[in-house]
Amino acid sequence: MARIVFWLCVLTIVASPAMATEADWPGWLGPNRDAKSLDTGLLKQWPAEGPKLLWQADGIGTGFSSVAVVGGKVYISGDLDGKLTIFAFDLHGQSLWQADHSEGRGGPDGSRATPVIDEGNLYLLGGHGLIGCYDADTGRKKWSHTAKEYGGSPGGWGYAESVLIDGNMAIFKPGGKNCIVALDKHTGETLWKSSGFDAGPEYGSCIAVEYEGQPMIVTGTNRGIVAVDANDGSLLWSNDFSARNTANCPTPAYADGYIFWANGYGRGGICLKLKMDDGKVAADVAWTTMDMVCHHGGYVIHEGYIYGNHSSGWSCLELKTGQKQWNERAVGKGSLCFADGMLYLFSENRGRAGLATCSPDGLQLHGEVSVEGRDKSWAHPVVVGRRLYLRYDTHLYCFDVADAG
Repeated sequence: MARIVFWLCVLTIVASPAMATEADWPGWLGPNRDAKSLDTGLLKQWPAEGPKLLWQADGIGTGFSSVAVVGGKVYISGDLDGKLTIFAFDLHGQSLWQADHSEGRGGPDGSRATPVIDEGNLYLLGGHGLIGCYDADTGRKKWSHTAKEYGGSPGGWGYAESVLIDGNMAIFKPGGKNCIVALDKHTGETLWKSSGFDAGPEYGSCIAVEYEGQPMIVTGTNRGIVAVDANDGSLLWSNDFSARNTANCPTPAYADGYIFWANGYGRGGICLKLKMDDGKVAADVAWTTMDMVCHHGGYVIHEGYIYGNHSSGWSCLELKTGQKQWNERAVGKGSLCFADGMLYLFSENRGRAGLATCSPDGLQLHGEVSVEGRDKSWAHPVVVGRRLYLRYDTHLYCFDVADAG
């Protein structure tokens, strides 16, 4: 019955005067895993009632998954009828297919990882540790593995990371002695397992970084932040900042030779400066801060400044020094992304979203909109194809944010 309700509840409210431009947001934190959209030509001020709602899809199950948008299709995951389910829509919000991935998490958490799309395939890691590869056009499963196969076990809130695609590798964190594992993205064959450390996976995702010709995979764990050689998984450097924290949720960010990682539960942030030491990459502490205590909402690095969630609001820090530029409440604690020179803020409470300036001189709101749902929303906003996607509870909303002028 729930599936029938889902089909009936997908509602196309109005077609955009001009179809969205061809653009991709292939998964967690966008095309470069930095929470920055490549879109231009967007509104710099929203109307008083907010941007135009193009369509709304209901019945996608509970969860915190954000959307991936590739090739005119929109993907998201949710817990529905006890199963972690993948949903695919067209750009009008019409359902294309849905496929069960694994047993759901249950409770209010629901899904957490965002589907990742690459070369016609979809990759997803479930809360219980099942990683799977699917045909992105049909939802047909191609291969799967479990974290347990690699000796891994989740933290108390299950697995929450989104798979990283780097070249021919699909990378995820089972945790344990083989904390990070790289699989052949086409076949699922194991390419390497990380070595030199033992750590729990925690809840953030991996990023791919190249510094002075050295490719590396950087991620947070329950023992701190680590970097491994992207060629074989061997440990390059580590720092025990935020080790043994209640939970380390955000994904690290990289820009201009600096890696930034901030967490909640009173831990704050650390900025590491990469360097070459006897031909090997090392990381020195540039600074630490308590001006960005970030529970889950993440941060964006733009033109030498970090913008992100701090406690019940938002902060801006200088990348090289950590100097605080400002702290503002705005829409309250939540998540964000960047597009066309602006910040898109999404509160974890009451579905409140805001368009804000992205400047070290201060934060100003240039419009707000609210969407319906209940409980907390930890799904991040996405801007792609001149559209804003907001996921709240069992609902997915798509807004037109193009500047028609």
